[in-house]
Amino acid sequence: MPSNMKLKKRKIKHAAIFFICWFALLVFLVDGVLKFQTLVDLFGSYILVEVTLILLVVLPTLAVYLFTKET
Repeated sequence: MPSNMKLKKRKIKHAAIFFICWFALLVFLVDGVLKFQTLVDLFGSYILVEVTLILLVVLPTLAVYLFTKET
């Protein structure tokens, strides 16, 4: 297997681990601590809360993937 493939797999693995941990933390915070309905009432829009939560998961995951160093 070429070394480039190993490096790319490593970047994907790091991003996937971050995604799972970050997603679990957000689910705990939103469902357990903050309560989703409270956020909807606060922001006034179900769609806005959903899009914000999706972006809070996807954008940091992308950043981890992009900034993981290839050595």
